[in-house]
Amino acid sequence: MTQCDTSGTQRSCEEPSVHTPRRYLMCPPAHFAVTYSINPWMDPAKPVDLPLAVAQWESLRDTYRSLGHTVEELVPDPELPDMVYAANGALVVDGRVLGARFAHPERAREAAVHREWYRAHGFTRVREPEHVNEGEGDFAVTASWLLAGRGFRSSPLSHPEAQEFFGRPVVGLDLVDPRFYHLDTALCVLDDSRDDAVMYYPQAFSPGSRAVLARLFPDAVTAGEADARAFGLNAVSDGHHVLLPQAAVGLFGPLRERGYEPVGVDLGELLKGGGSVKCCTAELRG
Repeated sequence: MTQCDTSGTQRSCEEPSVHTPRRYLMCPPAHFAVTYSINPWMDPAKPVDLPLAVAQWESLRDTYRSLGHTVEELVPDPELPDMVYAANGALVVDGRVLGARFAHPERAREAAVHREWYRAHGFTRVREPEHVNEGEGDFAVTASWLLAGRGFRSSPLSHPEAQEFFGRPVVGLDLVDPRFYHLDTALCVLDDSRDDAVMYYPQAFSPGSRAVLARLFPDAVTAGEADARAFGLNAVSDGHHVLLPQAAVGLFGPLRERGYEPVGVDLGELLKGGGSVKCCTAELRG
């Protein structure tokens, strides 16, 4: 039985946490390399150990499958080294797909590859966006809202576009620290079905956005700088298991206190490109 949490969380104290099987899209890092720099984490002078990157990615994929989830695989393009960050290619909600429009030309061609994959795999509502957005990099789905980041990559104009397409209320959040250039580097949705549980790093957001987050998620797990720098918020939750970088040690206790089971993984080579668990994982909802 789950230990009762006295911090005010809305999660049940009577029933153990459960999760339903999820469906994810990932792209093997067969051609992953850091040959340019479009975020503060990327340094072309630091070589990537490609066999290690592949092994770390395969371990993440196999962990999802061991937990009962389905993982589809996108064929990597040798000219697109960042395709491993599959979450950036689209946002899928209720079977509808809002494609990406990348901010940097180095990644622009990825958008069409993702749209083609979705159309080829039975998704009939696929939209090519008018405004810059980078998929689940800057959109996060909770039970009640669609959280939308802005400030470094996605255009504020992508927020009403997403609201109109999905018919879900969008809450815009301003990112102010270039190290946390996407929403998924600073915030993770822990439960998108029963409640609106999240964890986030407050200092990545503007004062007004921090106030909004505190109002919407008063019982959220908040991360310190060390765990945020370890990309601890770039995590994936199925409602019970939370897969996150094993170096984010300060988050394991608070997650357990709230009835979640943290699962530490090592994606150190992929962090050289500015991404971790969530960046590598697109969720196929509906």
